[in-house]
Amino acid sequence: MFKLSAVTPQRVMFEKDIKSLIAPGELGYLGVLSNHAPLITPLLPGKLEVTDTNGKKTEYFVSGGFLEVSKNVATILADAIEMPGEIDVERAKAAEARARDRLAHRTDPNIDVQRAELALQRALWRLKLAPADLVRGR
Repeated sequence: MFKLSAVTPQRVMFEKDIKSLIAPGELGYLGVLSNHAPLITPLLPGKLEVTDTNGKKTEYFVSGGFLEVSKNVATILADAIEMPGEIDVERAKAAEARARDRLAHRTDPNIDVQRAELALQRALWRLKLAPADLVRGR
């Protein structure tokens, strides 16, 4: 068991004791258990999976950010962390369309391709993690 704090600029998402954590690290998904070696790593947009002390798994969308692990405390700092039911599906669909449009014009010197690719990743992960009944018609 170890403590996890997940923080965004808008709120403290949660602070609780957990059994394990799987996060989208820069080099791939990584798992964290109690007594993990100290670590600081960037996070990419993706699925954050938290297993509580009773073994219940909960999924969240994380927009990217940083994960720090030290002395049985894990801290996630992210621009956004959302439970699947909190995801604004229409906003995610619109963001996907905008990103795809920008990427279709990637040779335009005014297009920031890296930014458009990250926006597309965030939108696709939000749509993947949102409840299926909200995403229908996509």
